[in-house]
Amino acid sequence: MQLTDKHREYWSKNLRLTSVLLAIWFVVTFVVIWYARDLNEFTLAGFPFAFYMGAQGSLIIYVAVIWYYARRMNQLDQEYGVHEGDD
Repeated sequence: MQLTDKHREYWSKNLRLTSVLLAIWFVVTFVVIWYARDLNEFTLAGFPFAFYMGAQGSLIIYVAVIWYYARRMNQLDQEYGVHEGDD
């Protein structure tokens, strides 16, 4: 199958979105833990920052990333005419 410019543009936007969201996931999952001692100098809701991120903050960010991905991909699907609509 030969890809058109529209397909390439759609795929490019999809890959860019996925890359940015994976970078956010990586920072929340690994970088916060790697620098936990340094980040514990800050407090959030009365807890050391690294503890808060491990206990609750990272889960909130994961849900936000999933929500944003689903929302943005639905927009892109409709924009490029590949959505699973109410036909």
